[in-house]
Amino acid sequence: MTSTVTAAAVSKNFGAYQDAAVREPLIITKNGRPRTVLIAYEDYLRLAKRDRRVELSAALGDDELAAIEASRMEPGLV
Repeated sequence: MTSTVTAAAVSKNFGAYQDAAVREPLIITKNGRPRTVLIAYEDYLRLAKRDRRVELSAALGDDELAAIEASRMEPGLV
């Protein structure tokens, strides 16, 4: 479950909300709208590992291009 709190409340008691964010993500609102999320460092590292990088196809070597061209998507995933 994710908790939601105002930016003003976080600024008044940052330590408590920092501790809460270790247990679960904390959505911080400003003017009634979600603006930021405070998460545990371990969660950030896990998400950063999943970050995908985009490369130009021109930067790929012949072997990489051949592997891409030979690949097939599993049925049902199209």
